[in-house]
Amino acid sequence: MTAIAEAGPDRKIGPLLAGGDGQPHSLGVLVAAGFLWVGLAGLVLFWPDAQEVERTRLLGVLAGLFGVVQLAASGGARFLPLLARIGRFAPWFVVLALWLAVWEIVTAKLDLLPLPFFPSPQAFVEVYTDDWQKLGDSLLASLWLLLRGFVIGAAVGFGVGVALGWSKRIGYWIHPVMRLVGPLPATAWLPLAFFIFPTSASASTFLIALATAFPVTVLTWSGVAGVPTAYYDVARTLGGSQRFLILKVAIPAALPHVFVGLFMGLGSSFAVLVVAEMLGVKSGLGWYLQWAQGWAAYANMYGALLVMALMCSTLITLLFRLRDRLLAWQKGLVKW
Repeated sequence: MTAIAEAGPDRKIGPLLAGGDGQPHSLGVLVAAGFLWVGLAGLVLFWPDAQEVERTRLLGVLAGLFGVVQLAASGGARFLPLLARIGRFAPWFVVLALWLAVWEIVTAKLDLLPLPFFPSPQAFVEVYTDDWQKLGDSLLASLWLLLRGFVIGAAVGFGVGVALGWSKRIGYWIHPVMRLVGPLPATAWLPLAFFIFPTSASASTFLIALATAFPVTVLTWSGVAGVPTAYYDVARTLGGSQRFLILKVAIPAALPHVFVGLFMGLGSSFAVLVVAEMLGVKSGLGWYLQWAQGWAAYANMYGALLVMALMCSTLITLLFRLRDRLLAWQKGLVKW
């Protein structure tokens, strides 16, 4: 127990290695994962496909290279602690290799699942090699639309939330409007938005901003209203003006609530993004999904869903990094 307690991150502990999260991981699992991926490469390359499938060789080469990288990392981890962090994901590598092997067997090798609803792993590789330009353009369009609407909605929600929490007079006029409009799903405004706004892009931006603004407003309002009065009393005693009380006392104290609202608003904006792009705009991942479904290109549809999941997860991760930087005293309290 003493040896384990004294060992820092990424230090060897017998046959185990402590990862960056403080949990020991066996290098043997990473070695097993590497051999499994090499075995997966052999299965893909040397077991004949039931039907002619493109990109089989490329899939096998990629799986083999990934296995070799894992084996190299397991050997170099004893000399380069940075490589040891890969061991944290070794159990996932094992499960992913087994799952891909089963998927490959029941689709490309034995043809047990009906096409086009259940494409083979090779079909996914083909999506990213052949249609990467259209998929990349759709990703950039979705990112730009999402960020534009999210920033506008977050800014408006933050300003209104601070005003509601600080001034009862403002709350008298805004609170009833919020109770009436806020709980409505943003998608319910689709017909009106596409009628009022001149372009589908501006209407989609409005819907995403609306979905973001409500949770940010409510949580910011709650944070500002919940600041202890003792904080204000101390600031007034030291000569703080009303501007100082808002900018240096109320807003910093309310930031934990603000970030909760931002997380909720970002999640709501994802749902509205897909619906808005399916109905209005002519580019974006939502549009790509509808296009792929219309052509029964289910591999493209699943590939776009994976890209969208990675995009959403990355944006939430960046928001968590920003939260940890601004709220240093709460860093690591909630992990993503």
